[in-house]
Amino acid sequence: MMETTASEAYKTSVLRNFITKDGTLRSIPAQYKKKLVILEYLVEQLEAGKEYPEKDINAFIKRYHADYATIRREIIIHQYMNRDHEIYSRNPRELWTRWEKV
Repeated sequence: MMETTASEAYKTSVLRNFITKDGTLRSIPAQYKKKLVILEYLVEQLEAGKEYPEKDINAFIKRYHADYATIRREIIIHQYMNRDHEIYSRNPRELWTRWEKV
């Protein structure tokens, strides 16, 4: 499925506004759609099919933002990842909450 230029431009704009030059997250967006763009961006940095212990997920999120617990919870709520006994794995993209549809 080709993304429209409008949604691509929106995503670029959100990332530019929330991701600093050094790659960290300025803040967790309050607006739902923007938050989903950021969560998707973060999860896309993780390998599909790989299992991550919770401490590795925490360390990964901390590279972007100090509030790893909130971000981790949001990633699970919006089905970007699955958690099974403190082991996390990326869900197939079809399960992700799609910001384009918000």
